[in-house]
Amino acid sequence: MVGNLLLRGMMIGVLAGLLAFGFAKIFGEPWVEYAIAFEDHMSHAAAASDEAGEPEIVSRATQAGAGLFTGLVVYGAAVGGLFALAFAFANGRLGSFSPRSTAALLAALGFVAIVLVPQLKYPANPPAVGSAETIGARTELFFAMLAFSVALMAASVMLARRVAERLGGWNGATTGAFVYLAVVAVMFAALPSIEEIPASFSPAALWNFRVASIGAQAVLWSVIGLGFGAVTEHAARRARPAARAAGAAGWR
Repeated sequence: MVGNLLLRGMMIGVLAGLLAFGFAKIFGEPWVEYAIAFEDHMSHAAAASDEAGEPEIVSRATQAGAGLFTGLVVYGAAVGGLFALAFAFANGRLGSFSPRSTAALLAALGFVAIVLVPQLKYPANPPAVGSAETIGARTELFFAMLAFSVALMAASVMLARRVAERLGGWNGATTGAFVYLAVVAVMFAALPSIEEIPASFSPAALWNFRVASIGAQAVLWSVIGLGFGAVTEHAARRARPAARAAGAAGWR
């Protein structure tokens, strides 16, 4: 059973990666090109002669094409597989939800905890714009925020379940959401911010890049949540008549 869910999740994840690639290619790559052009313009006067002799290890066309495609498809398959395992654990434990509703809720919670909250605190920067001196600290802080957000989301869901058993589903959901948002707000204030974008870089370009980055993740998680839920519920419906038939045959 879990093996079928895992395979199903990875296949849906590959599809999600393909759609996320299309989104990133259309809405994200123009701002990556803008950032690279900005860096070239800023460094041209000081290092034009040095840059002219540097070999290009991976061409920009490869990065924007096969590299981006491969990265998102592999990432989608990995997220889809992990999502399937999380679904196998959560299904039936979050309330009396159908498989489709459970998958949609799980995807929404995963997107908030894994993507939205960490990127609100430490948003993505276009390549060639961030400072090399802060990349190590920024990476450590981002993953610390990510791990904390995921752990807090799991704790908030457990709290919501317990409150729901005593005070009802609505009170449980609002309590869990309030606790999660309140503690995240404290973490946002406690963790340091990193400002490394040049003042001359276009704020509009930075905003559009960050929106496109979150948008690509939103596409991926939406497709995984809705697609996996629809396929799983369809498989469950098909399995019920066969199970009833097998049970009836056993009583003969």
